[in-house]
Amino acid sequence: MKIPTTLKHKPVIVSENYENVDGRYAYNSDAKGLSLGLAQWNDRGKVEISAKVWRHTGEKWSRQSEELPLHRVIDLAILVCRAKQHFREAYRYDKLYDPANPIIDRVGLQGDAMTVAVCTDNEKIDEDIKLFDQVLRQDDELISERLKTLSRILKEMGY
Repeated sequence: MKIPTTLKHKPVIVSENYENVDGRYAYNSDAKGLSLGLAQWNDRGKVEISAKVWRHTGEKWSRQSEELPLHRVIDLAILVCRAKQHFREAYRYDKLYDPANPIIDRVGLQGDAMTVAVCTDNEKIDEDIKLFDQVLRQDDELISERLKTLSRILKEMGY
């Protein structure tokens, strides 16, 4: 199921097959995808990146807020890391990604793989990916601090 690109949240990096790797809900989840994109609450002149779990009721996309189970938080952290890693080298591409191969990675989880890709279904992806890159760079200190903390804690835990 394709993540909608016409709503207020503008997806840039997506995993549209998240329902296949959604922890104990794998292959039977209403969480159809994850995305990192331009936040729906952006005010004029202030752009933020948000993470969103896209839920579908079976009839329509749900606007319901959701508490995230720990594995989803970790899956989002994986998505953030892969996106951040992609944008380190994205300057090599004219459009900050390869339109012929928008898949960034396939991360093995639970006997399947979470696909991480640039959302080429977004009609304004060329504009939105530039804004995403800009905000990612702008927030690099904030994000990097948390990733370093997470890395340290994971090492302390033996991971």
